[in-house]
Amino acid sequence: MSKNADPLAELFAAAKAAQAKAHAPYSKYRVGAALRAPDGTIYAGGNVENASYPEGWCAETSAIAAMAAAGGRRIAEICVIGDGEALCTPCGGCRQRIREFADDATIVHIAGPDGVRATFRLAALLPESFGPGHFPRQAK
Repeated sequence: MSKNADPLAELFAAAKAAQAKAHAPYSKYRVGAALRAPDGTIYAGGNVENASYPEGWCAETSAIAAMAAAGGRRIAEICVIGDGEALCTPCGGCRQRIREFADDATIVHIAGPDGVRATFRLAALLPESFGPGHFPRQAK
């Protein structure tokens, strides 16, 4: 993060840049996502469609994969951007993927081309979720 920068503006800009690079030749609906790890590092991704549409990766999945590939394991907040009038909230599968690396209090920003339209806690998008904490701790 650059000095004196607005953290949410940086997250939005990264999501918007990823949206511009999304590969959506079938739906024509480009989505971008950017997440911030607790150390401030931003990871971004766009949706990636393929000829066996609707198979492919959502933008959130791409951003999470980038984080995991870099060794990150926690999401502090995430921003998802899509075009159109309706809010582009994460699909059910992505809500569960976010939950794998986040908790109920994690902030999820939903944006359109001009900025953030709504902000939720993950608990509002995925109430009573099942996550890593449901598994018994392994003795070391």
